[in-house]
Amino acid sequence: MNKRVIVYSTKTCPYCRLVKEFLRQNNIDFIDYDVGEDREKLEEMIKKTGQMGVPVIDIEGDIIIGFDKEKIKEILGI
Repeated sequence: MNKRVIVYSTKTCPYCRLVKEFLRQNNIDFIDYDVGEDREKLEEMIKKTGQMGVPVIDIEGDIIIGFDKEKIKEILGI
């Protein structure tokens, strides 16, 4: 079963690029929201996490702040 993965990121964030590259390498589909451009998604991210920092990964309600590769692998079962 594929889990719904949302990445909240910005264009200038190096860890955001690493997260997305890691997901692509593992053939994980994800939705990418650029919170630097999309005010609504920024507010959604802050409401979910209380955080302003990116990346934030939402895997079906499991929130990961930052590029925590082991936690991502654990939740996705990879």
